[in-house]
Amino acid sequence: MTTWFNNMKLRNKLFLSILLVVLVPVLFVGMFLTAQFRQMALENAVQQTASNVERLKQRTSDIIKIPLIVSERLLFDRRLKTVSNSRYDTVLDVFKAYSGYSDFRDFLKTYAELKNIRLYIDNPTLINNWEFIQPDDSIRHSFWYRAAIADNAVRWYYVEDQAGKNKYLSLVRRIDFPEYGTKGVLVIAVNPVTLHAIMNQEPYETMIIDENNNIVASNNPALSGKLLTDASIGRIIQNYDSGTYEEIVDGKLSKIIIENVHPASSLNGLRIVSVFAVDYIVAEADRIGTMGMVVIFLSCIVAVILISLVSALISKRILKLSKEINKVAAGNLNAYLPIDGNDEIAQLSRQFNSMVRSIRELMDEVYESNRQKSMMELKQKEIKLKMMASQINPHFLFNALESIRMKAHINGQSEIAQTVRLLGKLMRKNLEIGGADIRFGDEMEIVRCYLEIQKFRYADRLTFTLDIEPETTNIPVPPLIVQPLVENAVIHGLENLEQGGHVRISAALTEDGMLRIDVEDNGDGMDEARRQAVLAAMEDAEDRGEQRIGLRNIHQRLRLTYGEAYRYDMVSEPGRGTRIRLELPAKGRERNV
Repeated sequence: MTTWFNNMKLRNKLFLSILLVVLVPVLFVGMFLTAQFRQMALENAVQQTASNVERLKQRTSDIIKIPLIVSERLLFDRRLKTVSNSRYDTVLDVFKAYSGYSDFRDFLKTYAELKNIRLYIDNPTLINNWEFIQPDDSIRHSFWYRAAIADNAVRWYYVEDQAGKNKYLSLVRRIDFPEYGTKGVLVIAVNPVTLHAIMNQEPYETMIIDENNNIVASNNPALSGKLLTDASIGRIIQNYDSGTYEEIVDGKLSKIIIENVHPASSLNGLRIVSVFAVDYIVAEADRIGTMGMVVIFLSCIVAVILISLVSALISKRILKLSKEINKVAAGNLNAYLPIDGNDEIAQLSRQFNSMVRSIRELMDEVYESNRQKSMMELKQKEIKLKMMASQINPHFLFNALESIRMKAHINGQSEIAQTVRLLGKLMRKNLEIGGADIRFGDEMEIVRCYLEIQKFRYADRLTFTLDIEPETTNIPVPPLIVQPLVENAVIHGLENLEQGGHVRISAALTEDGMLRIDVEDNGDGMDEARRQAVLAAMEDAEDRGEQRIGLRNIHQRLRLTYGEAYRYDMVSEPGRGTRIRLELPAKGRERNV
């Protein structure tokens, strides 16, 4: 997985990152919010519809409460008993009775919720005036009439009116006249206008159904007066009780809310049914979701374009960096990358420029070091040539010195004889020196011979002390690293002293395994400016003819031999002398020579 990702181009990585980091979460959140919004809209619609149905139930109850009130008043109306049960001799008597009884008409004027009031009673002397009606056989055999005659309970039926042959939701109940031994059926029709008025306020398909599945009222005029089976949901909800249901209606998933209306003191009641399609409710949520998806899609297109531009800018800068790196790989150390900005790529460019500069400086240092080393090797070759030149006929020189020593000894000049012997020994050791290391003890023997000869020359003006720890004598060191320092101390340090000149040479091993060599004199010394000038001359690899060439040669040879492990120090004060300290790695000090 890591290899596959690392092999991708930067632009593809940016595209993948926008896909995983932005697009997928946004799509997920968008789909989640759309689903939640859709569900919320559906729940709100169900809740609103249930609230509307409850409100419709209350208003329907208020409407049908009027017929109940009127029926209760007519149930105990004595004038109604008299008018309906009296036997009339003439038609005029009937009309007078009807004219004197106006309660039905008064109720209709008072309550707009009522359509008509009918009393069906078996009295042959009455004339049908659409208020008092003599029941015929068709009425006697009707279901509502027979149900009313059977008991005195209040019932609600969708009854056909005898006058206009229209059907109305009607209260049907029996009225007993025990004084006359008769009974009648009171039918109070509800005004359908009031029912339709409250139905038309409902936003979804809503209907009121009686117990025989007659659609008493509906906000869909095409359904009013029809049977429930004529409606698309008829067969679905015929046996459903009060509650909320989810069914397929006309091929669409729909919510169905059913609420029972059971008037007080009534044997039966009504049902209020409200139906709405889920797609219709969530259409707005779906539209908003679709718009959201379109916006997300357009945003992704814009993001891809912006990523393409950004990746092109980044890739261009990275390609520049890669081009300069290839130049360096090809050996061009003059490569330089212009820095544009202050981001990570700019920081990388700075580091690249710094790296190239460091490599170039390192190469210059290596070149300078090699040049100095070559010069030092050349000087060493020159020294060897000079030393070889000085070895011309060495036996002649040694024989001559030995003859002088013997002559002085025979003549009783023992001091001269000893000095000549030391001079011969010193010359022999110098001639025997090659390019290899020598024992530090042999180096100190050369120093001792040199100091003895100089002591013969200066007499009481020069004394010396050798403080050499025995464990240092077998340590291998480059030849002629101490004698030139001693020679420099004698010549430059003590030349102005009339007497009391002293040179001290000490050698010891330090705790960190270094051979420490000190050469001290009590001569003139030097001030700080002169000391700094001498130190600067020692670092100069060029032979410019200055004084103290021996110091510089020793310093350069030890630096080439030991590198950074070699340490050098010079302490000097005017009138108090000079001390030079060398510290060399004591490698091979256990070797026996």
